[in-house]
Amino acid sequence: MNSKIRNFLVDEDGITALEYGILAALVAAALVAVFGDRLQKFFTAVFNLLDTKAGVTST
Repeated sequence: MNSKIRNFLVDEDGITALEYGILAALVAAALVAVFGDRLQKFFTAVFNLLDTKAGVTST
């Protein structure tokens, strides 16, 4: 039992995944900060086009 706990504490795979997650969140936040208005217009246009192609009408 002690060896399993020791191996769990020494294992760094989860930490690496967490670091990549934090890095991805920082990159996403930077992109939104820099290109926020353009991103909003882009996604609005994309979703409007998808709604039109799908025949969805707004209420």
